[in-house]
Amino acid sequence: MLKKLQRFLLLILLIFGVLFLLYQGFLYSLQREKFPTGMTIAGVDVAGLTREEAATRLTEQFSAPIFLYHQEDRVPVNPQDVGFMMDLETMLTEAEAVKGNKSFEQGFAEFVLQRPFDPVNIKLIAGHDKEALAAQIQDVADFLDKPASAPQLIVGAGMYEPGQPGYVTDVEASLPAVEMALYQPDPDNRTAQLVLVDQDPVPLNMDVLEAQLRRELQNAEEQGMTGSVFVMDLQTGEELSINGDYALSGLSILKIAIFMEAYRALDGPPNDYVKGLFYDTAVRSSNFGANLLLHVIAGEENTYEGAAVLTESMQRLGLVNTFMAIPYDAVEVSTRPSTYTTPANSRPDSPFVADTARQTTAEDIGTLLSMIYYCSKGGGALLAVYPGEITPEECQAIIDLMEQNTEGNLIRIGVPEDVPVSHKHGWGDNLTHGDAGIVLSPGGDYVIVIYLHQPDG
Repeated sequence: MLKKLQRFLLLILLIFGVLFLLYQGFLYSLQREKFPTGMTIAGVDVAGLTREEAATRLTEQFSAPIFLYHQEDRVPVNPQDVGFMMDLETMLTEAEAVKGNKSFEQGFAEFVLQRPFDPVNIKLIAGHDKEALAAQIQDVADFLDKPASAPQLIVGAGMYEPGQPGYVTDVEASLPAVEMALYQPDPDNRTAQLVLVDQDPVPLNMDVLEAQLRRELQNAEEQGMTGSVFVMDLQTGEELSINGDYALSGLSILKIAIFMEAYRALDGPPNDYVKGLFYDTAVRSSNFGANLLLHVIAGEENTYEGAAVLTESMQRLGLVNTFMAIPYDAVEVSTRPSTYTTPANSRPDSPFVADTARQTTAEDIGTLLSMIYYCSKGGGALLAVYPGEITPEECQAIIDLMEQNTEGNLIRIGVPEDVPVSHKHGWGDNLTHGDAGIVLSPGGDYVIVIYLHQPDG
């Protein structure tokens, strides 16, 4: 009895097994046109999908936006905007070829067990526009970056507000992670953290100073004035020049060249008489004293010859835009040139109206001041061009002399009272005013030349 029952149960199981397999075979026959279990295309599960359904799923997966993280900000980027394109036709054709290579038995067994014997992944075939992607990252950077700031002048206070630190996006360094996100099928992995680079505050440097000076000169232009500025950092030799190569009236600023040439002409320390001329010329801005120093330069009582010697010396030093054709308060004479042609005064675009008798440029007079400064330290062009004719002690005497000049309200007005300024100012005929000097500050020594010109007086 027990054996009969066992045989009956076995028969029932066999019948159910056959029916199950027949049913599974029926289902499998319906699924044969679809991709088999265990097949993925570009990492996307396409098992049980038709070609058209697989194409739709792939398109949906890879058309979803990627998200770029810029610190806490989350920014979507559309793959189509960066030229992302898949070769669906090739991938699907390859998948169908793999499907067709499976035997009925293997495919049926995998279907019944819902487990592939040999999982298949068709690799993603796609591309994108790298430049467009970099441009998208740059757009995000332009909107969200906070670059370090430069010092800002506090208008009216004569002080600078320190610069602030910041951060910027490294586009090139960010690209690999963003590209990886673009090719990820899983929405959770379609994200990338942009690479940010910390920046220290921008130090107070010549670039910051130039930007501020250009703003100030723009304000002056709105009031009908034009400026010419030259600045040199005497520690580094770095220069800043704004309209610095235009011809300008020499004014009393040209007396700096007279001081240098007079000391070069002397065979020893100046006597009391010459000291008095130096003082009157530097501190009282005496034109009469300046002309008497031209006698010292000429080696005779001939101011025109002294002016000619000075002009020749400036040319020799490379200051080709600086000359004195006619001494101060003097008149044109037929035996001497009344002016000189220079590269600066040959420019047709000059906004300045320069005195034809005595001229220089902000760059020339600033360079001369730097020569005097370096000479006082035992080096520079003056000692190289005129060995034995001028000494470091004489150059230092020129600097000390011009420190006694307390007039002029261009350079000195912007410098603390305890900071020495060795300078020579010059007031023109209501058209041009200027100041040129050496600022001897605790933070470093600088040459500064400033001219302001107002054509309408």
